[in-house]
Amino acid sequence: MTEFNSVTIIKKANIYFDGKVTSRAVIFPDGSRKTLGIMLPGEYEFGTEAEELMEIMAGELEVSLPQEEGWRTVKGGESFKVPANAKFGLKVIEVTDYCCSYFA
Repeated sequence: MTEFNSVTIIKKANIYFDGKVTSRAVIFPDGSRKTLGIMLPGEYEFGTEAEELMEIMAGELEVSLPQEEGWRTVKGGESFKVPANAKFGLKVIEVTDYCCSYFA
């Protein structure tokens, strides 16, 4: 899916790590939610409440997931899932454009 139709966009940005990671929330008619964002190079740790699917639109990063051992490289066009109530690490190698989907 390259575009979203009939959605609500929250204007206020989510800003993390001194502005190095930003996103905007997209709310769908059925109440489901995604965020669209940009990550600058750096190392970050995030926590989840719900299961997440992170689609990398462009860029490159390494991810450390609780269900895997070590770091895995993920590039534009690839994705990964993170379980609910988990922590995961990211090493962003180059500016990364992403779409994150949340599952209740």
